[in-house]
Amino acid sequence: MSVVSESISRRVTLGYIANHYGFQLEPKFCDGVTVTSIADSLDSVRPGALFVLKNVDDPSSLSLAAARGAYALMVPASLATAAQSAGVPALLADPDPETLGALASDIAGTPANTMAVFVVCGDDDQEIQADVVRLADFLHMLGNPVGIISASGSSSLERELVMDYPLAILDVQHTLAVCSEDGAAAMVISADSETLRPQALQGVNVDVLGSIEPLNKAQSDDMLESARSRYGFSIDERKRLVTCSEESGWLVGQTVVTGGLQGQRRLSLAIAMALDAGVRRSNIRNALRVSKEMQ
Repeated sequence: MSVVSESISRRVTLGYIANHYGFQLEPKFCDGVTVTSIADSLDSVRPGALFVLKNVDDPSSLSLAAARGAYALMVPASLATAAQSAGVPALLADPDPETLGALASDIAGTPANTMAVFVVCGDDDQEIQADVVRLADFLHMLGNPVGIISASGSSSLERELVMDYPLAILDVQHTLAVCSEDGAAAMVISADSETLRPQALQGVNVDVLGSIEPLNKAQSDDMLESARSRYGFSIDERKRLVTCSEESGWLVGQTVVTGGLQGQRRLSLAIAMALDAGVRRSNIRNALRVSKEMQ
């Protein structure tokens, strides 16, 4: 997991996890034991953690996780004996990415549901990351406390988050929880291969998905499905991929934009995604007017 140090504070019992997700708990009388975080590396184990064994060829890490304060372990049924030797309860399971994402989100308190989640995708990793910066700046200009997940620099409001990229499922959920606890109203995520591992957004409901690529409807639908398949997020079936629009382009023309034509396109995408999230045009015009006056 990432080196972000805050712990996830929600308490979930092993009995709830076993019953809700269909896992086997051993021993069964430990159903009242609570866990407060989830980890899949020894470095990220904190007292109260549920340790998920990633490397089945290294069962010795189970005893080390217990020594570091893990309250429970999650292992395949074939390693039940090794888990028993560690001296803490075990959930016997080999969850797929969708289940692991749902469990991590559950333990974290479903942080994605407390914020508006914006995801930028496309074909160029560097461009995606630049678009994320522009979008985050624009949402901040509109008065929103913003969190960012991007290989070019992740942050929770004004605080930099130092992490090892690309991020996996637990890293993303942990970071969302940190940003939610800090009071972020919006989360901007860069959906690119430098930032995220495949399926890293399992358990994340996306409110707005956008791309700076000039696409027709069929191409937009294909890109949305490709991004959803690669990263595993969920999105309302009525939603469409947001791209620069005639309206967002017209609004860009009402202000001074640095960075030439590409700078204008990035701002246009940010405006289009804000509009799709339900931000009022009057609020956008006021923010652009203030920005222009400050030039």
